[in-house]
Amino acid sequence: MLSALPSPSAVAESARLREQYRAGKNALLASLAGSGSSTRGIHSLLRRLSRHTDTTLRQLWQRAGFPAGCALVAVGGFGRGELFPHSDVDVLLLLPDDSQLDGNSPLKGKVESFIGTCWDSGLEIGSSVRTVRDCAEEAAKDVTVQTSLLEARLVAGSKNIFTALIAQLDVALDPQAFFVAKTLEMRQRHNKFENTPYALEPNCKESPGGLRDLQLVLWVARAAGLGKSWDELARNGLATAFEVRQIKANEALLSLIRARLHLISGRREDRLVFDLQTAVAESFSYAAQADDGGKLPRRASEALMKRYYWAAKAVTQLNQILLLNIDERLNPHNWPLRPINERFFDKAGMIEVASDDLYQREPHAILETFLLFQTTPGLKGLSARTLRALYNTRSIMNAGFRRDPVNRATFRQILQQPTGITHAMRLMNQTSVLGRYLWVFRKIVGQMQHDLFHVYTVDQHILMVLRNVRRFFMAEHAHEYPSCSQLAAGWDKPWILYIAALFHDIAKGRGGDHSELGCLDVRVFCRQHGIPAEDAKLIEFLVGEHLTMSRIAQKEDLSDPEVIAAFAGRVGNERYLTALYLLTVADIRGTSPKVWNAWKGKLLEDLYRYTLRVLGGRAPDAGAEVEARKREALAMLALHAEPFEAHKPLWGTLDVSYFMRHEAGDIAWHARHLSRHVGTATCVVRARRSAAGEGMQVLVYTPDAPDLFARICGYFEEAGFSILDAKVHTAKPYKGSPGYALDTFQVVSPTLADHYRELVAMVEADLDRTIEENNPLPPPGKGRVSRRVKSFPIAPRVDLRPDEKGQRWLLSVSASDRVGLLYSIARVLAHHRINLQLAKVTTLGERVEDTFLIDGPELQQNKAQIAIETELLETLAS
Repeated sequence: MLSALPSPSAVAESARLREQYRAGKNALLASLAGSGSSTRGIHSLLRRLSRHTDTTLRQLWQRAGFPAGCALVAVGGFGRGELFPHSDVDVLLLLPDDSQLDGNSPLKGKVESFIGTCWDSGLEIGSSVRTVRDCAEEAAKDVTVQTSLLEARLVAGSKNIFTALIAQLDVALDPQAFFVAKTLEMRQRHNKFENTPYALEPNCKESPGGLRDLQLVLWVARAAGLGKSWDELARNGLATAFEVRQIKANEALLSLIRARLHLISGRREDRLVFDLQTAVAESFSYAAQADDGGKLPRRASEALMKRYYWAAKAVTQLNQILLLNIDERLNPHNWPLRPINERFFDKAGMIEVASDDLYQREPHAILETFLLFQTTPGLKGLSARTLRALYNTRSIMNAGFRRDPVNRATFRQILQQPTGITHAMRLMNQTSVLGRYLWVFRKIVGQMQHDLFHVYTVDQHILMVLRNVRRFFMAEHAHEYPSCSQLAAGWDKPWILYIAALFHDIAKGRGGDHSELGCLDVRVFCRQHGIPAEDAKLIEFLVGEHLTMSRIAQKEDLSDPEVIAAFAGRVGNERYLTALYLLTVADIRGTSPKVWNAWKGKLLEDLYRYTLRVLGGRAPDAGAEVEARKREALAMLALHAEPFEAHKPLWGTLDVSYFMRHEAGDIAWHARHLSRHVGTATCVVRARRSAAGEGMQVLVYTPDAPDLFARICGYFEEAGFSILDAKVHTAKPYKGSPGYALDTFQVVSPTLADHYRELVAMVEADLDRTIEENNPLPPPGKGRVSRRVKSFPIAPRVDLRPDEKGQRWLLSVSASDRVGLLYSIARVLAHHRINLQLAKVTTLGERVEDTFLIDGPELQQNKAQIAIETELLETLAS
């Protein structure tokens, strides 16, 4: 049976309602579109949007002609009476328990017609159709349904059936069970967002510190009969007047950000994604500007995000305070108070202040709280009473508080405790005490980093590095980085590294060199806190040089004795070297889960070992080092029963630089596979699992060709491998044969661990064929870039300069990462017949920092140098 088509008058009426709804909504949103950061009026606007939607729904309800016992109920966010621009209009069609919706019943037709006309009129509704009995049963099974109905509001229809629904729900509601279910749900939601309000693309509704955390407090308070609004919570003693003001201010800011996100994106978008951050920031009248001194540009989005993070942090604190208070009301445990001292108690493992005004009367107790947290066994956090006392006492932590000798001594004690440093510092940051006491730290709380390298805000990165340093000194984490843990075991003053970690990036975002500015900050800190001069000198060195070791390891030729000697001279002694090594590993690990890999670890460890030899009085001796490696390689070859002196033809074609740049294991591997092919026209490709513990090593031995490196790079890019390192050598001719390329690549692939054997076979066969066919180099593809790169591009940089000996050239390239980038660079070098001797390919998140050691006739001409740099810049920018 075909449904009857709507009459022309019904179509006209739907069009009229649609236009009426659209015009009214646009008029309301016009004020939201205006620039400005004032949050005044945002809740009023959202309520008016809700009322405007109510009006349209009532008209549609009346047209539908539902029987007398039915009702239209607003639920969920719409039930609160506030509607965001593109949020769903969540409604419940509430029917009597004896309603029939099967077959072709008239009621079923009315329901379907009503939902259809809602959509026709421009309402994006989310609808459910239930009886009172259905609602009670679903709420009993699903806490999400129960929550949605908790804020139910009658829009149209029978008041009696709505009242019956609320009565049944109230009877069935168990406040304690509801509290437990919602807090567990919150933990799961927070886990989804990695338990931090500082995500670079936060969800202003769902992330920790978002609007949902505030809504949850009101839900559980409402279920417990403790109040339906912030003011009611204050009247019932669950919140102070100051806390309510803070909640309202931060709730209004988050609501304004969410509403602007909807308006600018034209859809329901609650995430502050990179693509939208600038537009939302500009709607707040934030503009890009130069920072202090005009040395460091500041993005408009940076100002917005800092404001967002501060709001999210406050919401996180207030959410914790209020939920703990509600829990105590629901579960009035008579926990025994075990005295810790005259100012604090241990209340079920939580630090409890002896009186609400403790911190006002005795400000020294503020930092003492965290010292006790470290030193008292069994403590796991702060009670609601203590959290509230800290939150309401922030104004006490002023300049005088920071200058107080007792507070300085306590803070120094916190740093020098043998355990608990990570938890104490994180807790101090969460409660805003760390930034209030250490004023330079306050400046980087919520500070974004747009370098495509760090995935955390500056304060979170610093605390992550502090955690990493601390783990080196913990036996249960020794398996993570055994060499670092072994060095840490012999270190006498861990707190030196803790202070260096705390200050290494503390000057980010101020303009100028943050390492130099950080030195000034930490020098003042050490003087104020009575750090002995010798220790203070080491701490200042670590802050000032914290980038040096990673730069040298990843960009310079570690086989060059002069590089090692220069670094050893800069470090000075073994103590400084060990401290810098530990801090560098912790720093790189604390930037992003994607940045650290085993290859970077090996480079740093190699630099540490080579430098340690020099500092131990062993002068660099290239000849002795080469002979030692040859002897070790020969011993390995003997284990594989290689013919006597089979290696000699190959080794006779290789110079000292080859033996300096390869370890004995690599030299032996090369000799085993290449000795029988010296002087032949054979192309040899061999692959094996990397000795560094990650990725694959690929050996290529073939008659040399100008475009060989580009051809190999093109293959790896097409096959889905990332090149981490390349050692390129040209072997001397052998008995009239041409020169040979002997290249070793370190590559990684996401599928390598699961398909190691298949990938080794594939590379050996396919790369050999690619080289042998010698087809013209294909043009580079237009590699896709990530959203983050699009939103925060970095200006490509090319630096070409002779090395200190003037014999070779160093080419440094910096750009946003994309597929095919290295191949594009290699094509330019091949076009200019540049000989590549060494390539260090460093991927830092979504930014690349590549260094090439090159030579070639064209590099002797200034005009050609400019042409090479120009072509590379054009390639990087395309």
